[in-house]
Amino acid sequence: QVQLVESGGGLVQAGASLRLSCAASGRDFNFYTMGWFRQAPGKERESVAAISRSGVGIYYADSVKGRFAISRDNAKNTVSLQMNRLKPEDTALYYCAASPRDGVWRAPDFGFWGQGTQVTVSS
Repeated sequence: QVQLVESGGGLVQAGASLRLSCAASGRDFNFYTMGWFRQAPGKERESVAAISRSGVGIYYADSVKGRFAISRDNAKNTVSLQMNRLKPEDTALYYCAASPRDGVWRAPDFGFWGQGTQVTVSS
């Protein structure tokens, strides 16, 4: 079992940066693939980025490649999402999630979810 708490969301203007953090409690954080997902009103939840247990394997959605960066610190049980050059279409509720399966990035593969943190980007 792992519990996840996100932080770092907010309201920013287009072009700005935000850094989301996710703190995990429970056992064996380094045994989990960690992911960031987002859901905008009226839309399905989508994968944003994911990082493997070791941190070597990384996935990004095409829409965020070159702008977002995911990282993890297994010593501190945290995973972060650095978001640069934000766009209004990045507005969504962002979720942190954990999967015991290594190297996955699709939402159905993740069984542990945080409550989400809101990111709003104004034009």
